[in-house]
Amino acid sequence: MKKITFIILLFCIGYINAQDVNYRIKNISENTKLADFGVTYYGANEAVFASSRKDKSIRNRKWLNKQPYLELFKGTLSTNGEINNVERFSETINTKYHESNVTFTKDLKTVYFSRNNYINKKIEKDEDGWVLIQLYKATVGDDGEWTNITPLPFNSDNYQTGHPTLNAKENKLYFTSDMPGSLGSTDIYVVDINSDGSYGEPLNLGSNVNTKGSEMFPFIDVNNVLYFSSNGHFDGKGQLDVYATKIIGKQAIEPAKNLGHPINSKSDDFAFVKKSGANWGHFSSNREFGKGDDDIYYFEELTPEELDCNQLVEGVVREKETGALLPGALVVLYGENGEKIESVITDKYASFGFKIDCKTPYKIVGSKENYTEDSEEFVTSNVRDLELVVGLTIEPTEFVVVRGKLMVNINPIYFDLDKSEIRKDAAIELDKVVRIMNKYPKIKIALGSHTDSRATDDYNMKLSEQRAKSSIEWIISKGIDPARITGKGYGETQLVNKCTNGVECSEAEHQLNRRTEFVIVNTEVVNQ
Repeated sequence: MKKITFIILLFCIGYINAQDVNYRIKNISENTKLADFGVTYYGANEAVFASSRKDKSIRNRKWLNKQPYLELFKGTLSTNGEINNVERFSETINTKYHESNVTFTKDLKTVYFSRNNYINKKIEKDEDGWVLIQLYKATVGDDGEWTNITPLPFNSDNYQTGHPTLNAKENKLYFTSDMPGSLGSTDIYVVDINSDGSYGEPLNLGSNVNTKGSEMFPFIDVNNVLYFSSNGHFDGKGQLDVYATKIIGKQAIEPAKNLGHPINSKSDDFAFVKKSGANWGHFSSNREFGKGDDDIYYFEELTPEELDCNQLVEGVVREKETGALLPGALVVLYGENGEKIESVITDKYASFGFKIDCKTPYKIVGSKENYTEDSEEFVTSNVRDLELVVGLTIEPTEFVVVRGKLMVNINPIYFDLDKSEIRKDAAIELDKVVRIMNKYPKIKIALGSHTDSRATDDYNMKLSEQRAKSSIEWIISKGIDPARITGKGYGETQLVNKCTNGVECSEAEHQLNRRTEFVIVNTEVVNQ
């Protein structure tokens, strides 16, 4: 009886494992006893990869693992995933130091590649004396050879960049780095490639991809699925495992998924790539029973991964009148029935973004203290991975309650030091007061001018009185009835914080006291 139960248990385990297997793999015949890894497809029928294999044109130089330095090779792809007719990739890109991991534009005229920090026959070291890996770019010259080899502008002698891969639109470059701000040993970043050939600011892909461990070898397919290797995710099967996650915009929209057996093993599994439009590709591994150190493996995907239908809505919040960006605004995403789904505070670029479902109604509302709200309603389509752009424009509220008083909501009015003349920027704010007084013809305003506690009490009182007088005269000059506005200078008698005489305060704290306030005297007319 026990034997039968044991057999049934083994059968069940085998069935479960079989259900999990979605790939058929094989070790390709071109592998050597040394390191071979990192396939990139070069046009329709060729592939480029890195190898430490011996070659008659390679100097007999070895690095820490006693293997020759890595060089780039290329070969012809066969229908069964083999790489044949292997030869050196380039005499100008390959040097006496490491080269590996390339990515090409579709026209094959531009290549990004990893290399030791070595260019123009000059080696650079970090503060500890190490020669780090850096990203380089090259273009095809008239003779068909690679030329114009240049380091990317976000390289540094003191941190590493490498493992480049381009997205399908060729406007984003994904790469590995341990630059400042990384979550772990190495993280995966993305950087915009602008239409003029310049680059944006590298962005860390965040915790759905990166961990306290090492993430490296990114590859992004035509469906914006990012494949990468990591030893830091909790469900790893060994050392480096291959994971996948969906990218929309610049975000990994869901936690990375382990590709499982047989892609992953208890050893390092990495450099996963898929041939565009096909169900096969290559990856690299140093697993047991290989031919050498790192080996290249061919795989066939048995069943395409089912991807959720998601979209990304993103945008910025601006001030309606000026178009100025408004960092710190609150943006809330609501569902079809008015339920709150998610909220974010806009970043320093006033931008926001939400992962949303296809074929679903949504409403987005933007707001900020002392500003009106703006909203946008929309229904998403059934197009997977669509990026929607929504712009929210909010305008300052006309009135604001401060310390229990109803005031005209304007930006601070500044005067030059020790002067009371109306500056151009102050005139813009005073003009807002005039517009509100014209809109509400019964409003009466008491203007108050205040200084900080620096300088003598008498001096501050006189200065504030002069500034109050200048402000009132400017407003009356715009046609406002003098009977509707009064003004007074208070000097430093109504400070809003602790910054009295002899108290040490920051410039920002003193600034809070240097203010001109327009208090509504007859608040009842505002709601008429």
